[in-house]
Amino acid sequence: MFAFFHSSVSCGPEELRSPTSRKGKWKSGPEMMDSFVEARAEAVCLKVTDAGAMAFSHQNQNLLQPRCLACVDDVFCIFVGCLDNLAVLRRQYGLCMNAKENMLIIEAYKALRDRSPYPPDQVLNDLNGSFAFVLYDASSHTIFAAADKEGKVALYWGSASDGSLVFSDDPNVLQDGCDKSFAPFPPGCMFWNGGGLQSFEHPLHKMQAVTRVDSEGQMCGATFRVDKFSRINSIPRVGSACNWANLYSFTN
Repeated sequence: MFAFFHSSVSCGPEELRSPTSRKGKWKSGPEMMDSFVEARAEAVCLKVTDAGAMAFSHQNQNLLQPRCLACVDDVFCIFVGCLDNLAVLRRQYGLCMNAKENMLIIEAYKALRDRSPYPPDQVLNDLNGSFAFVLYDASSHTIFAAADKEGKVALYWGSASDGSLVFSDDPNVLQDGCDKSFAPFPPGCMFWNGGGLQSFEHPLHKMQAVTRVDSEGQMCGATFRVDKFSRINSIPRVGSACNWANLYSFTN
């Protein structure tokens, strides 16, 4: 899978952008998407308005970690993996019996956006299984991405030469396009533009950037880990009279 979003939507953490990325090997977001689709004859690509694009392919797919893409009410989602408690979550969100994981994630996001009585870390902690997903809400220009606590499904993110934020479950895709400006997405974490990177496993602790160096001694995009010595004073809880967007910057 591959997704890119123009810098006008989100640039991602500054630490992802490496000063050692080389011209000629560092591509823009649209160039990376073209390369991804050209290399996979059966790839499906969706343009998400003028903000970017998402694509996925079943090529080299792990049978236990299938990829799927869905769009409902201008909310786009690519999901990789499977949820062990999908049947329970379907009933919780009032979905039909054949709804797949990507549809579940879209419904959970819409519930958070429109009528949530609790924060996103609680919703993500309810997801049991191996998963990674990237979601884009075209109505509010919101990016929302997350990966499971144990990192069972690998997810990578990076900065393209034009400042686009890019995601993929294949490190070779980002290495070929971002050169040094990419890193593994931290397990047990979520990212949204406006709110930044946060651990949903340890939501009261801040994230810390850690310099990453490759085998050639070159500085690469930083990795991130939970800083257990720093603590967020409080996590606001969303009540019926509160606005989710104002508290969590889910919308512009």
